[in-house]
Amino acid sequence: MDRSVRKQLMAEARAEAEQGWAEGGIPIGAVIATETGEVLARGHNLRVQNGDPTSHGETQCIRNAGRRRDWPELTLVTTLSPCPMCAGTAVLLGFKRVLIGERRSFQGAEQWLLDAGIEVDCLNDPACEALMQKMLSEKPDLWAEDIGL
Repeated sequence: MDRSVRKQLMAEARAEAEQGWAEGGIPIGAVIATETGEVLARGHNLRVQNGDPTSHGETQCIRNAGRRRDWPELTLVTTLSPCPMCAGTAVLLGFKRVLIGERRSFQGAEQWLLDAGIEVDCLNDPACEALMQKMLSEKPDLWAEDIGL
């Protein structure tokens, strides 16, 4: 997957994160895509909106993808380094790759992905980081609740 496709997919995931933030939730978004960049599913964190602590951006996106048999051919794109729950789901399904927007705001369970043979690439996207920093400064209690602090 070339760099321009990765950047476009991250823009799609970031749009999901921005939608979640606009809805009063946590600004984390995700998409699932093919190697050519076709987006198959999208989702954003709905924990606040649904009152469900498992409604992270990645899990919502995976739910929206439905039943599939081609997980090992697909890329999960997420705006933030995935937490243990989301990384575990990616390992369970056997994604080919996880593309991350940023990991400065939160360092997730990336080693678990690598240990499972999943390619991990972090774009260090300034827009993803700015969105998370805005949430961390404006709603720190919301983040502490989401990440279990």
